[in-house]
Amino acid sequence: MSYGIQQTRRFSRQYKKLHDNVATDVDFAVAEVGKQPSIGERKKGDLADLYVYKFRSQGQLYLLGYTIEEEVRLVYLEAIGPHENFYRDLKR
Repeated sequence: MSYGIQQTRRFSRQYKKLHDNVATDVDFAVAEVGKQPSIGERKKGDLADLYVYKFRSQGQLYLLGYTIEEEVRLVYLEAIGPHENFYRDLKR
């Protein structure tokens, strides 16, 4: 059984700025995470609640950051972007 998907404001702002072909790849990655939320890698330290799913689009590595709420079976999409400065921007 798949999980529900909720977008945060940060994610929706970043998603709007993506090119159409990258947004299509992001949609596919979100569908994969919705089917199996544990597919991402759980982070440690300051970002301990965050899971990150890595995928490639247009020859560049992108990261999809999300958190899981098990009680209500929801995945909260926190951030999307290229690997460069992803974690630094997420901590802000």
